[in-house]
Amino acid sequence: MRDRIVAGNWKMNLNYEEAIHLATNLNAWVADNQPIAQVIVAPSSIYLQTLLEAVDEQYIKVSSQDISAHEKGAYTGDISAEQLDSIGLDFAIVGHSERREYQGETDVIIAQKLKQAFKHQINPILCVGEKLEEREADKHFEVVKTQLMEALVAQNSENLSRLIIAYEPVWAIGTGKTATPEQAQEIHAFIRKVLKDEFGVDVANQTSILYGGSVNAQNANEIFAQPDIDGGLVGGASLKYDDFVQIIAACK
Repeated sequence: MRDRIVAGNWKMNLNYEEAIHLATNLNAWVADNQPIAQVIVAPSSIYLQTLLEAVDEQYIKVSSQDISAHEKGAYTGDISAEQLDSIGLDFAIVGHSERREYQGETDVIIAQKLKQAFKHQINPILCVGEKLEEREADKHFEVVKTQLMEALVAQNSENLSRLIIAYEPVWAIGTGKTATPEQAQEIHAFIRKVLKDEFGVDVANQTSILYGGSVNAQNANEIFAQPDIDGGLVGGASLKYDDFVQIIAACK
């Protein structure tokens, strides 16, 4: 059975006290309520070590928001997979649309980041998704398949058991717009078919595919009820305790 996962991407938000407060409150809620979903939080990198120590990993997993494409060296500001692994981190977001847009990350760079993650036992959350003009031009399937294949074709297939995919329609991130449950299901099913066709039925059946387009407490139940949606990569709503726990609880 595929893992049900709800991950909160905190992006460049929350100061130190706010991050600790939210993480410890989430930890207590998960401990008390025992949701079916694995809960992951991705804080700013300066809080990673502190949050790893502040939460119980059986209840909350901590993820990096990014990972370097390089093993080590003169790459100012980068954090390597080896460094993340050395502090006990298990997850890293790779290829988020904001990094693709603002940092110019290409599919080639993202493939290199995945290799580093797999090499150092980090479970990557690979983000894929189309822009508004690409969906309006009916190119969303083509765009998503290209992103998947460019990122995964160079990987050792044995490593794909660690893979998590997050479909994030770029036009729905931070805009308040959300794909309809039917639209989201359609492309999640397409992603699973690509995995099956290219990497085999076992990879397709075991890979958790998350929806990452403005999930909130109001729409989570309907989105998570779709057969190929295994949870969510949540942005703004993950910063609000009451909203985030409702989203986690919606993953049944």
